Amino acid sequence: MKVSLRVNGRERTVDVEPRRHLGDALREDLGLTGTHLACEQGVCGSCTVALDGRAVRSCLVLAVSCEGRDVRTVEDLAPGEGAEGLSPLQRAFSAEHALQCGFCTPGFLVLAQTALDEDPSVVDDPERLRRLLTSNLCRCTGYEPIRRAVLRAAGRDPDTGRAPDEG
Repeated sequence: MKVSLRVNGRERTVDVEPRRHLGDALREDLGLTGTHLACEQGVCGSCTVALDGRAVRSCLVLAVSCEGRDVRTVEDLAPGEGAEGLSPLQRAFSAEHALQCGFCTPGFLVLAQTALDEDPSVVDDPERLRRLLTSNLCRCTGYEPIRRAVLRAAGRDPDTGRAPDEG
């Protein structure tokens, strides 16, 4: 089946079998290998992409259900080339050493960016931020560097979580 969708701001058409998942279509048909597939059961979050502005597990979404929809992958976060072209969130992940092995990183980046875009106040509530971040699995960082990176990207002090004007 031919499916037309907007991927990272660009109109794309893919020819997929009805049972093909969005993550496979992104990686294998469109060459966007930043989306990582791991558990393929929707548990780990490594395959997280933004679908119409909401974070979803691309291993659980059929590509044919994305007809006419907007998909944003980790490749769309960096506006330019090299370290200077990284998004504030990507720079914060680097500064806070939230990368470790890097396998889960694309999913965390898309999850966090989508949450910050949808509701920047997610960083105001430590428990809410913890629940958000622990919805994805990371075996290397212990989540603390990831939490710090999200706070930094939101303009908060990574140690206290406070905004600069809160002292």
